[in-house]
Amino acid sequence: MKQNKIIQIITLSTVLLYAGLILGWHLMPPKTDFSIQAPGADNRPEGLTRSANDVKIGEFFMRYEEAASSLTGKWTSFRGSSNTNIIETPETINGAAGDYPEMWRVETGEGHASPVIYNGKVYFLDYDEQLSSDALRCFDLDTGKELWRRWYRVPIKRNHGFSRSIPVITDDYIITIGPEGHVMCCDPESGDMLWSVDMQKEYETEVPFWYTGQCPLVDGDVLILAPAGKKALMTGLDCRSGETLWTTENTPAYKMSHSSVMPMTLSGVKTYVYVGIGGICGVSAEGENQGSLLWHTNQWQPSVVAPSPVQVAKNRFFMTAGYGSGGVLLEVNKAGGNWSTKVLDQYKPNKGLSSEQQSPIFYDNMLISVMPKDGGRLRGKLVCYSPDDLHTPIWTSAADEKFGLGPYLIINKRLFAFKDDGELYVYDIEGKGMTLLKKQRIMDGRDAWGPMAYADGMLIIRDAHTIVCLKII
Repeated sequence: MKQNKIIQIITLSTVLLYAGLILGWHLMPPKTDFSIQAPGADNRPEGLTRSANDVKIGEFFMRYEEAASSLTGKWTSFRGSSNTNIIETPETINGAAGDYPEMWRVETGEGHASPVIYNGKVYFLDYDEQLSSDALRCFDLDTGKELWRRWYRVPIKRNHGFSRSIPVITDDYIITIGPEGHVMCCDPESGDMLWSVDMQKEYETEVPFWYTGQCPLVDGDVLILAPAGKKALMTGLDCRSGETLWTTENTPAYKMSHSSVMPMTLSGVKTYVYVGIGGICGVSAEGENQGSLLWHTNQWQPSVVAPSPVQVAKNRFFMTAGYGSGGVLLEVNKAGGNWSTKVLDQYKPNKGLSSEQQSPIFYDNMLISVMPKDGGRLRGKLVCYSPDDLHTPIWTSAADEKFGLGPYLIINKRLFAFKDDGELYVYDIEGKGMTLLKKQRIMDGRDAWGPMAYADGMLIIRDAHTIVCLKII
């Protein structure tokens, strides 16, 4: 009884104490001698937020590890150094039964931006959703350890992921294009910032709905970009300084697509070919005429374009796109100083070779692709056609071998195809036919759309959240 009374007294005292504190807090007059605090006085790191118009490209850097490598293999850009997605290498590619060993894997932000490989290092552009930042990340090819990253804050919303563009790299620089068209050039060894360009501000570029998918092209020491904005259709920048060397006026009024500029020699003239929203154009890549608009055509103009053009003859190239666009074969001719374009074949996706996302491979006079979801009875299948007959397949994968929007490449006559759910298939190319050698589940993948990369016996593949390195020799 006495104990209950003590508990009641303690409880009542506690209630009265807290009631008094609350009453006093409400009745106490507020402090009036406030002072304005200078920016940074609260020790908060600069740049925690950025508006879309206040992006400081490359503003942050972090080094994690040091590494030296004796490896010399290179995968320098989108579709490799030859721009074909075909590589010949002295290494013997393992086609025997059994799985390829996994060397390492890295978790990433949601995206489809694939890596380049250079002298034992792996580089790719990532997006950190927590920090709202584009990030160029550098890893050791042998171990998968992150060596450094250069990043900058840019607020964007998820739209089938974030990053999509593959860098380009040389001994002296690595160049990236972010989802919102921010171009960044860094030293590939130190990660030091060299220069940058904001294509929206500089060229009044309208970034595509699913962000920038264009991959940078380097020709010699010149960076080729297709801003397709009000102030430039195409431009060439000095890779060392970022200085503008030439600019092509956007007289056709194209807008930026997800496609990339491809170098070709058409009718004997070195040309940069670009497929924008509104049509296709060729810009001179030669001498004093560099940057001159040679020809353009609006005979084929899909509303969405992801694949890049593929040359199939000295004056012909093939182009395809999704969303019902199908394929088109174009011929470009020069007579004196005049250029002309001619559509040789054009069809819907269920009538011939097509692709929605990946650029077809032209190999041994065969065009190899994965058919889009509106490709009729061949939807999702790996196929190959002759450029002389784009309607009758030479070969198709089996009924249960469908790849969605997954990538493919050729290494030493072996075709590697990655299902967009995370399963790898390897085919042996034999003349005009292909034989399945092996298949391997790499991950329970989701949206494995990013192109593959190869160097030094290592194949690097990814889905929307994970990058995996396999040893395939």
